[in-house]
Order: sequence, then C-alpha cells, then structure tokens
Amino acid sequence: MWLVVGLGNPGDIYAGTRHNIGFMVIDTLARGYSLSLKNRAKNYIYGRGFIREQEALLIKPLTFMNRSGMAVVEALKRHEDIDNILVVCDDIDLETGTIRIKKSGSSGGHKGVQSIIEMLGANDFGRVKIGIGRPDRVPVEHYVLKNFTGRDKKIIEESIMEAAEAITVIMHKGISHAQNIYHKAKTEK
Repeated sequence: MWLVVGLGNPGDIYAGTRHNIGFMVIDTLARGYSLSLKNRAKNYIYGRGFIREQEALLIKPLTFMNRSGMAVVEALKRHEDIDNILVVCDDIDLETGTIRIKKSGSSGGHKGVQSIIEMLGANDFGRVKIGIGRPDRVPVEHYVLKNFTGRDKKIIEESIMEAAEAITVIMHKGISHAQNIYHKAKTEK
C-alpha cells in the first residue's frame, strides 16, 4: 500500500496558503477517486481506498508543518501494510507551478520534510514538490502563509491537478517514468 502524505497546516486560516499545497493535492486525489478524508487518528486525518488498482492511504497531518514526521510515524505504526511513502509539498526554490519529483534526498530546507526525515531516521522516500516561487521583499515565513493571488492562483490550480496525475503515474509506473513526463513537460512550456 502507498502512504501519500500532503504537507500543510491544519485549520481554516491556512486552507488556501502556499504552504498548504500538499493538502490541496490530497484533497484533489481524494475527490478524483472518491476517497473520504473523514477518518481521524491522533495526528492526522485520512482516507483509504484505491487509486486505480493501487491501494493508498492519503493523509493530512494535524501536527502543523514543522512536526509532520509525527503523523507519518503514527500512520506507519497504525497501518502496517505500507510499502511506499510519497510526500507532497511546496518548494520555494521552484518557479510557481513547476513540479519536481524526487526519489529521496535532503529536505532542501523544507521543515515538514525535515521533520519526516528526522522521525523516520531515513530520507529514502519519494517527493512531489510544487513550486510556489520565492518572494522578493517578503520574509519567507510570511510569504508561505499567504494565499495565492492573480495569475499565480490559476497556475497553481493547474499544477495541483498535474501533481495529482503525477502521483497516479508514480503509483503505477514508478518515479522515473513520472519524472520523464512531468519534468520534460515543464521545461517545454
């Protein structure tokens, strides 16, 4: 079974913010495959079902971004049949809407990913990163908690759909196959 973790912060105040793009992708996947995200564990909400033929557990941590690893560890203990982990998050170092897929690696400064690495004691899990752009004059910690506006909002809506499609490709054909499709598509645009 796949564990697909969308990173974000719980609560309505954060719902449409840049840092919550992982939650937005999970919501899109859940809607697309009729998975209810109404189940609740101590540190996350979740839905379990099938994305095409692949069984998946979609989770949204309730621990706030910097403690996301707590939710992942809890999910791994509670659902012992998890074989693969895929984390979906924002990336401030990528142009708005750009999707990058990684097999493993460092956190790249993302505190939610860093929390997962620290709690697992490993960094060998897949990531789907969606670019949110880097601000010119706004401190990063404020920028990531702002909503998308104007042109960026439309770009992000398209990227959320594309990221959900990429996750489906990863689950069925692997990360390398998805990288060939989604990395190439962005560079051609």
